[in-house]
Amino acid sequence: MTAPAQSARESAEQALLDAAERLLVQIGHAGITTRRLASEAGLNHGLVHYYFGSMENLLVRVLERFTERLIARQRAMYAAESPFLEKWRQAMRYLDEDLASGYQKVWLELQALAWNRPDLRERIAAVTGEWRSVLAEAFEQARREHGIDVPLGALVALVATFNQGIILERLSGIEAGHDELLAWIERWLTETAR
Repeated sequence: MTAPAQSARESAEQALLDAAERLLVQIGHAGITTRRLASEAGLNHGLVHYYFGSMENLLVRVLERFTERLIARQRAMYAAESPFLEKWRQAMRYLDEDLASGYQKVWLELQALAWNRPDLRERIAAVTGEWRSVLAEAFEQARREHGIDVPLGALVALVATFNQGIILERLSGIEAGHDELLAWIERWLTETAR
């Protein structure tokens, strides 16, 4: 394959991924057809299956690409030389930013799609595994600085479940108690800082 042909393919793939990301955020996976996606990308609908094999494969690739960007941001933030409390505050701001960007909607939409699709479930589980890896690295510092005597795996599961619960509720229009919970965690982290 020549360089220009490779470049044309990469451009088309990126256009389809970008269009799918926008549509996932706007209308969800159930509303996306091959023709609608191709129209949004300004491409022929046959290219969806030609480049990605299936619509579902394309949608999961959108999540993987979206996650790669956010994981890089998160790892950089946790690698900074600053107290865990500051990182927690930034992580909660990122949670709000990610909600506004549509990331969590995309992630939850594709989790639901994968519940009955073992081939997709494995890829969605890999995305979740990436997030849990980031949390494990981050909460090792938190355990030291705040004297948290909880096994790391349990702490990671607790925080991952906490984050997904908040996002699920927010996407469902429920925010009751969230501010109080976050304020309580903030006070606790402040009081336990060593």
